[in-house]
Amino acid sequence: MSDTGKRLEALYPFLHGKGKEPLAENASLLESIQRKAAQSIAEKERFFADNAQALIDAATAVAAVYRAKRTMFTMGNGGSSCDAMHFAVEFQHPVTAGRPSLPCISLTTDTAMISAVANDVGVDAIFSRQIEALGREGDGLIGFSTSGNSKNLLQAFRTAKKLGLTTIGMTGGDGGAMLSSGVVDHCLVVKTDSIHRVQEVHVASYHILWDLVHTLLADYRGLTGQEGNQ
Repeated sequence: MSDTGKRLEALYPFLHGKGKEPLAENASLLESIQRKAAQSIAEKERFFADNAQALIDAATAVAAVYRAKRTMFTMGNGGSSCDAMHFAVEFQHPVTAGRPSLPCISLTTDTAMISAVANDVGVDAIFSRQIEALGREGDGLIGFSTSGNSKNLLQAFRTAKKLGLTTIGMTGGDGGAMLSSGVVDHCLVVKTDSIHRVQEVHVASYHILWDLVHTLLADYRGLTGQEGNQ
């Protein structure tokens, strides 16, 4: 048996008529957990080392949207649609006492609208059509894509820029078309091809961004003497 064959047999003994060895399998799974956890930590450390100022700049842009009493919109596909919804909930329903609820609408939640546009016009228009209807100058739009190449996000970003919205992208890999398009004001890239690691960094990033935005708004209210829902 070749070396490759031996390795495959060791990984998948049940395919070769052999039972699994429980202790060896458990040790392998434990090692896998440690390896994946270490990779996740390493990607977060690299991202925040490289993008700390970019994250502050994005938070400053979001804070400006809220100071102008405007609205944030979010979007994403698949697992990234969950990040878009999570982002919106963080701002609408802050879990830290004393922080105001802020308007943030996920464009991924209206099933009737999404399916209508996808059926009548095409999937590429599911977010841009909503921005046409809901977006106003001074609003903000953030999109999540692990590749940066989602056509429906790019179309929505183009529409948003025409309408005068601030645009923010969170992506992975080399940034894809989102980074090179010229229609994303702030593009934060997690430089790995692992979709799981990209999404894990995205979650940590928008949690930090949320905290930065509230800090900036609190500082603004303190300077101007304003109170209430900013």
